[in-house]
Amino acid sequence: MIKDLKDIFKDYTPYINGHENMKKASVLIPIIKLKDSHFILFEVRSKTLKSQPSEISFPGGKIEVNETPYEACVRETCEELGTISSNIEILSELDLFISPSNLIIHPFVGIIKNIDILNINKDEVDHIFLVPISHLLENEPIKYENEVKVIPNKNFPYELIPHKKNYKFQGGYYDSLFYMYKNYVIWGITGKILDNFLKLLK
Repeated sequence: MIKDLKDIFKDYTPYINGHENMKKASVLIPIIKLKDSHFILFEVRSKTLKSQPSEISFPGGKIEVNETPYEACVRETCEELGTISSNIEILSELDLFISPSNLIIHPFVGIIKNIDILNINKDEVDHIFLVPISHLLENEPIKYENEVKVIPNKNFPYELIPHKKNYKFQGGYYDSLFYMYKNYVIWGITGKILDNFLKLLK
């Protein structure tokens, strides 16, 4: 038994419990240097997309079967911004983000070396805009705290647990952050990933 356990876990890499039933994506926080200032590039998603049209996001998307998060990040960025992999320098993977809606996101931070050779994919991206990193560091987001509740299935087997229908399920909290820049509001998952990155800079 012990030998079998050692064999099973010899090359095991821990991940997230339950990840098999969760969606997975990668995104890139793209850094642009113009003259002596650094900016973050954001996308405004196309109005015609079925999922989150007109929302502000980072380049990125679904991790395909047999694809690493790194590979998905580079591929999706190239597809959406219309560039080539050699124009992207990945600096680091950032903290994993897990949403209450069963989504795992692998964020990366990297440099877009030449913004002039981008050819935006209009099927997915309406337009892009740049925000100075200094502005984001100097202006705190608006923050709202949301409550997350466990709502048991209508057929939940209360008879199998202590206190039956009087069982007190643990809830939680999920912050919504809103970063403002000109006429843009950066929020949702993009706001949460951005906030994590900015805290690392601070």
